[in-house]
Amino acid sequence: MSFDREKYQTYVSILKEELIPAVGCTEPACLALAGAKLRDVLEAVPDSVVVRLSANLIKNAKSVFIPYSEGLKGIPAAIWLGILGGNSELGLAVLSSVQPEHIAAAKELLAEPTRCRVELLDTPAKLHLIVEGWGQGRTAVVEIMHSHTNFVRIERSGQPLLDTGTDPQAQEVRVDRFQLNIRDIVAFAECVDLADVEPILRPQIELNTAIAEQGLAGDYGTGVGRHLLQHFGRDVHNLARATAAAASDARMGGCQMPVVINSGSGNQGITASIPVIVYARHQGLPEERLLRALCVSNLIAIHQKTGVGRLSAYCGAVGAACGAGAALTYLAGGSLEQVGATITNTLANISGMICDGAKASCAAKISSAVDAAFLAHTLALGNRQFSAGDGIVKGDVEETIAVVRDIASEGMRQTDLTVLKHMLDS
Repeated sequence: MSFDREKYQTYVSILKEELIPAVGCTEPACLALAGAKLRDVLEAVPDSVVVRLSANLIKNAKSVFIPYSEGLKGIPAAIWLGILGGNSELGLAVLSSVQPEHIAAAKELLAEPTRCRVELLDTPAKLHLIVEGWGQGRTAVVEIMHSHTNFVRIERSGQPLLDTGTDPQAQEVRVDRFQLNIRDIVAFAECVDLADVEPILRPQIELNTAIAEQGLAGDYGTGVGRHLLQHFGRDVHNLARATAAAASDARMGGCQMPVVINSGSGNQGITASIPVIVYARHQGLPEERLLRALCVSNLIAIHQKTGVGRLSAYCGAVGAACGAGAALTYLAGGSLEQVGATITNTLANISGMICDGAKASCAAKISSAVDAAFLAHTLALGNRQFSAGDGIVKGDVEETIAVVRDIASEGMRQTDLTVLKHMLDS
């Protein structure tokens, strides 16, 4: 099958940019990364810090457990752990270098809340963080914007070491995601040379499966995955949603194992991959088919997230589950039209799910999203699809995706602020 060479390279580059490993929830990891970089610039542990961050970062960093922390959670904890023991060269795996003495020191600093002041940053950017610290007669400032590892400003005692001049209104410059569409994604998956994508997808298979197995074996969070298996059996439908939920149980519960993320989110990386892996292996399908299906799932998840932004009031598990459901239909030999119908059916069902931050209940949302994707998949294979005019559903799957994108990015702005208000009240 022929495929435009330039677009082919674009699709491979998108997968390379998006499917990267991270330890723990990406928002606390982002804070820890900023803290580690601040210490590097200051060349000392600061006496005090001020953390200014966007509302969505507050929402996603407030309630989730932090790995390598002995059960700590919250914004000051993430910052101090990064400062005391983080390795900024490790990116979103910054906290994997933390040792017990760093945790003990962080607990002492957390007992002095005035040492770390947290403020809401007035910014149009959904992901925006400025950390300023003082120590050893010096000051340092680091600023991250638009994506979790994108440093845009670094200063030492007023002297700029980095200043990209990035506009908070602008978006991070990355490979153009707007070239993605369902038809080309499926065509790409069919023709891609697996040597170009297996090095990207193999870590997703291995790391995300490993944390899912840990979630099923251990006692993390509310234990959604274990509960599903205990009460609803091991058919492929329940096994897929339980295994995906268990991976989130572990990740939200502070498990130190890495995951490969999608669209800046570990939970989205889990949702886009685990149901596909479980289904392919349950059906005894060859590894080559699994790799091609993961191209479908991951790229469809990214396609739906394009234009919404890394953080929003729209639950990212929905788009990731659409990708997984579409990949199931692809693995079952469904047509391009049936792949599109799977996406439409999923969005017609659960596109109203809100994001209220990273925490234990994300596992339940993933379970619900995967359940909806399985229903959508079985309906599509039976040539059943919700019709244009049924609520937000349009006559073409790309139009329906565009409608949901508009709802998520524009229509839910006030929802985001209202959700945050109530989270900060609790």
